Amino acid sequence: MAGSGRRPEHRGPPELFYDEAEARKYTQNSRVVEIQSQMSERAVELLGLPEDRACLLLDVGCGSGLSGDYISEEGHYWIGMDISPAMLDVAVEREVEGDLLLADVGHGIPFRPGMFDGCISISAVQWLCNADKKSHSPPKRLYRFFSTLYTALARGSRAVLQLYPENSEQLELITAQAMRAGFTGGMVVDYPNSAKAKKFFLCLFVGTSGTLPKGLGTECASEEPQQAKFTNERTRFRNVKGKSVKKSRDWILEKKERRRRQGKEVRADTKYTGRKRRPRF
Repeated sequence: MAGSGRRPEHRGPPELFYDEAEARKYTQNSRVVEIQSQMSERAVELLGLPEDRACLLLDVGCGSGLSGDYISEEGHYWIGMDISPAMLDVAVEREVEGDLLLADVGHGIPFRPGMFDGCISISAVQWLCNADKKSHSPPKRLYRFFSTLYTALARGSRAVLQLYPENSEQLELITAQAMRAGFTGGMVVDYPNSAKAKKFFLCLFVGTSGTLPKGLGTECASEEPQQAKFTNERTRFRNVKGKSVKKSRDWILEKKERRRRQGKEVRADTKYTGRKRRPRF
């Protein structure tokens, strides 16, 4: 279930779709690497990890280790699971710092109870909604995944799963099986009014009912609440007119503020922040 930085086209099971050629192709694509890094950064941020110690994270659908690279950069340890041998071969060649496991997460998470401080997954969980074999039941596979993931996570931790749902029914199925397995939480939608920047993060809590984080690009909200189709969480937003949310001044200021909270050195905000430069001649 290799995660990529783009919406996957379902052409058979992931272990066949992500063959050696496809694995190398997207791992060497600079745009895919950039998107993967951005989504990994956001997923780790939503985990709300303690700042005073290194944590052990599970990366579901780790692919060639692009999301794991960000986890390592942040000073944490990780174990990655993926169903594609070709993807894991590329990860080994890249000498990623995490440990790797070839496995189908639809069969469950094979680790001892409470082992992980958190879990992330980038563009992978939606594969479990496919019935690639006659024996595959998407609801059963999803429940097996979520119930064993719940057990493998420490109490009070979180799982943040970025996914590309094909429709609201698919998202309802995923969310329902997660809640049935014992998780609380809901969907965090970043940039809900942007066709390109919109991202879905299923943010799940283990053993506690935490406050669901706010989606990016929702701070300039209208006063009329919008009901999500597949969760009880409510988000507020207004239409952005004339320009894309991503790369706008608000987007840049939010990203800089996140980096400040992480203790990173960031340039001061000025009236020129986010202003488009004139072309050079």
